[in-house]
Amino acid sequence: MSDTVLELKNASIFQGESLVLSDINLEVKKGDFVYLIGKTGSGKSSFMKTLYGDLKLTKGEGHIVDYDLLKLKEKEIPFLRRKLGIVFQDFKLLTDRTINDNLLFVLKATGWKDKAKMTERVASVLDKVDMKTKGFKFPHELSGGEQQRIAIARALLNDPELILADEPTGNLDPQTSIEVMEVLQEINKNGNTILMATHDYALLLKYPSKTLKCDDNKVFEVVQRKAN
Repeated sequence: MSDTVLELKNASIFQGESLVLSDINLEVKKGDFVYLIGKTGSGKSSFMKTLYGDLKLTKGEGHIVDYDLLKLKEKEIPFLRRKLGIVFQDFKLLTDRTINDNLLFVLKATGWKDKAKMTERVASVLDKVDMKTKGFKFPHELSGGEQQRIAIARALLNDPELILADEPTGNLDPQTSIEVMEVLQEINKNGNTILMATHDYALLLKYPSKTLKCDDNKVFEVVQRKAN
């Protein structure tokens, strides 16, 4: 088993006929925490969508958690996504059911059958994001930060090899953003690999880590100066 969870070689990303990013070369290894930064419209979302199969990779090479993005078939996409944990900016929780039922719904959808094991798994991921007493609440009864913690818990359900977090603090105030970052940092310390798209430079300064930047149709690594 290779410790590389994501590798792109001379990859170009298109939105329809339009070139968004060209000649991407990068590698993310197991246990890394990597930021993806760039202005709105610089290609961060298209980059993320290509990784979870929403946009097809048509040029170059791309491997993610043992899947070849160039050869990825429509029917393989659900299986790829089971190996990924995806956290969106807008939580995407089902409003008509409790937090426990939101998480059980995902487990059922991804093939879990044993009720006792499912209940145990839900309790375990809620504990990891410090939300174990909130399972009986509905999403609207939680704050934005709490809903994002639940979204992170949902991403952890199937023990993903890579978590893709697309602007996970984008809708949150600065203090809540820090709380959510602390959760992501803790999960990363426990061995989960995280690639996080963000435009919140304050978080980069507070939690420095490997940083990739989308700019001028390219993706390149930027060297961060350590805060004094």
